Amino acid sequence: MSRRAAEVSEVVVVGGGAAGLSLACRLVDSGTSSVTVVEPPGGPSRPAERTWCYWDEGVGDFDEAVEATWSLLRVHGPDGRALTVDPAPLSYRMVRSAAFERLAHSRLNRAPGGRVLRATADTVRDVPGGAEVRCTEPDGRTSTLRARHVFDSRPLPALPPARTQLVQHFRGWFVRTPTDRFDPAVADLMDFRVPQPPRGLAFGYVLPLSADRALVEYTEFSRAPLTTEAYESALDHYSREVLGLDAFTVEAAEQGLIPMTDARFPRRIGPAVFRIGTAGGATRPATGYTFAAVQRQSRAIAAAVRDGHGTIPPPHGRRALAMDAVLLRALDTGRINGPEFFTALFRRTPPARLLRFLDGATSPWEEWRIGLSTPIAPMLRTAIEVPFLPRRFHPAPRTEKGPR
Repeated sequence: MSRRAAEVSEVVVVGGGAAGLSLACRLVDSGTSSVTVVEPPGGPSRPAERTWCYWDEGVGDFDEAVEATWSLLRVHGPDGRALTVDPAPLSYRMVRSAAFERLAHSRLNRAPGGRVLRATADTVRDVPGGAEVRCTEPDGRTSTLRARHVFDSRPLPALPPARTQLVQHFRGWFVRTPTDRFDPAVADLMDFRVPQPPRGLAFGYVLPLSADRALVEYTEFSRAPLTTEAYESALDHYSREVLGLDAFTVEAAEQGLIPMTDARFPRRIGPAVFRIGTAGGATRPATGYTFAAVQRQSRAIAAAVRDGHGTIPPPHGRRALAMDAVLLRALDTGRINGPEFFTALFRRTPPARLLRFLDGATSPWEEWRIGLSTPIAPMLRTAIEVPFLPRRFHPAPRTEKGPR
């Protein structure tokens, strides 16, 4: 096995997912002289294609990768009643990871100092004057990258201790129907017309890509994921019995899980090494949304690197995290009914304000008014209890593989 001479960049980004590529593009756009992204080579080490959704207004930085946009959102309550809302000026948007990767790679390749290295990052450590990443390349050779700053987006081997830890776990089908069955302008954000688990909640999720094609998902917020066989059964029930799709073809499937935890994620793990993305706390604990927070985090980091600052602001504010901790605990203890809670939020809150609230962009006064639309007694009891609960390690959530 041979070793290459050490290469030097101003910044090395470890991981080529949404967080890593978003940051790399912002860094080269802000004038960082050299940025190297270390991505796993092809094969089992590379993640499967994923779907990222978020809401935004106006023109976004990565609109070229947006596959679909919806101007209306719909929620089906557990009583079967549907509520359709217009969140203008916001719209709901979907990005597929393959399209996002192509766009980001194109931007990095055009930038004088941008580069993507296909290799496995073995170790990341601080060294005098910066940090060092040791990699194994596809041909087996090892290489060393040195930089003033390293931003690591790789998943953590174990989540930090938390008072409450749930997971958002799901499986989705990309379905095609022989006739037009979907409204391409309306995204079904939460459909609670599905059987509910003893604790947490479950819902269907429908994102139409055309009148005869949609992403149909079954999602749970609970303590542990299901087997693939159980997801398939739930999806079949939702598609046929709830949506009434008597004939359809499954063209592709996606499956995953997202941690929903009030753990504290350290953003800085050394003088020159930082964590980003989910590993750096970008995932919103109470919803699982990550993409929009990754964009805020990337902009803040790029500005900090440009201005020579050594601090990086958190992707979510303290108030938002405190409210999420209370909601997670209330769901986990069964003190609130999850479907009724979220349905009431949509029915009683102006839609644009609610989406800003879910994104952590509301004022204390707006949050107070939204709080009055929730079950006050159980939420207040939980808010008093949470600060006194110990943080402890929870078993890492793992997807149980069933027949595919």
